[in-house]
Amino acid sequence: MQLSVSNLTKVYQNGVRAMQSIHLEIQPGMFGLLGPNGAGKSTFMRTLATLQAPDSGHIQFGSIDVIKNPMELRRMLGYLPQDFGVYPKESAERLLHYFARLKGLQQSKERQAMVDYVLELTNLSSVRKEAVSSYSGGMKQRFGIAQLLLNRPQLIIVDEPTAGLDPAERNRFLNLLREIGHTATVIFSTHIVEDVKELCQEMAILYQGQVLKNAAPKEATSALQGKIWRTTVSKQDLPKLESQYEVLSSSFAPDQNLWVRVYSDHLPGTDFQQATPDLEDVYFYTLKNA
Repeated sequence: MQLSVSNLTKVYQNGVRAMQSIHLEIQPGMFGLLGPNGAGKSTFMRTLATLQAPDSGHIQFGSIDVIKNPMELRRMLGYLPQDFGVYPKESAERLLHYFARLKGLQQSKERQAMVDYVLELTNLSSVRKEAVSSYSGGMKQRFGIAQLLLNRPQLIIVDEPTAGLDPAERNRFLNLLREIGHTATVIFSTHIVEDVKELCQEMAILYQGQVLKNAAPKEATSALQGKIWRTTVSKQDLPKLESQYEVLSSSFAPDQNLWVRVYSDHLPGTDFQQATPDLEDVYFYTLKNA
């Protein structure tokens, strides 16, 4: 089902404008929400998950008016916040049975079948009897996905799930999200550009509570074709280059100089080579021109 967000606004008591007239149309599949820390991503996700009310605006998921009927959405919602706690010393299996009962699965056979299914899907069957508090960070995140799948949600909201994961666990987690994205609307918040590139058919870049760009990653990248250039400079010369050109990013080269990526409609100089644009270029260009 489609999720429609219009004119969503939230201003906190300290004056911070966490959301400023956000408009988005989110189709079934994987949708990436990109932005730096403090951009308003978590406020947006918590509002979609009905954990807080906006000051104004409208949210529609299929036929559900989310702000007027939050309980109706919660019956088909799966939510994984940035940080979530678990009961100490309780096993994954016992906790999943507990959460399943809370979500309305009262018949023991039906509940056991669902618990077995989500443990298998998240590759946690072999550690089902172990305490979740003893799991690694990546295993805890996979358990988070297991618990949100218990009610077969049609809308899944996942907030910064790969932060702090090692590369192997990150890949396992992204593959799991990719699989469940075939049967639900999944909104995936992150500040890691590569996660969106690998997962999402559509994305939005959020900054200071505003949507700066809403596009398919491939289309956004293609729009920069022929406008991204790179060169190498010493660390000492980087400030001079930044004063002359629109520098998007820099990274260390093998010789301890810096690779620098620049946006320009034309060849900036003889020391530059044209580069293939990527989603990081889109991200940094969008933020620099906010």
